[in-house]
Amino acid sequence: MTRAMTSVAMMAVLAAVTACSGKPQSPRHDKFEAIGKANKAIGAELKKDAPDLAVIKTNAESIDSSAKALPSWFPGTTGPEPDVKTEAKAEIWQKPAEFKAAAGKFAAAAAALKSAADAGDIAAVKTAAAALGPTCKGCHDSFRAKE
Repeated sequence: MTRAMTSVAMMAVLAAVTACSGKPQSPRHDKFEAIGKANKAIGAELKKDAPDLAVIKTNAESIDSSAKALPSWFPGTTGPEPDVKTEAKAEIWQKPAEFKAAAGKFAAAAAALKSAADAGDIAAVKTAAAALGPTCKGCHDSFRAKE
């Protein structure tokens, strides 16, 4: 079997397994995946001897934009969707003030990262990137179910 045929066969098996798993993935999942990818891209650049500021700026803008929108991804009148696979805990809707405060800390850290990137200050970007992580963890600890 050729490599292309093997890849096609593997994708078909993966699609079948996904289809059989029942619940579709929450539409928020891709948004959070994008935040994670942008954060990893910034981290990868900061490990280089000569980080690419354009890559950092693009990804910092993406994180900042998502951070500003994040609370709207969890409307107050909803809860975890019963027919959708989600890692969102019910506490998001049960403790909206706490969730908004945690989301606000993330948004503030994301704005600081974007500001440092826009200024072209790699040292400030490193500091801001390091400060962003704990805001993600804080929300994950309280409002995200363990996989």
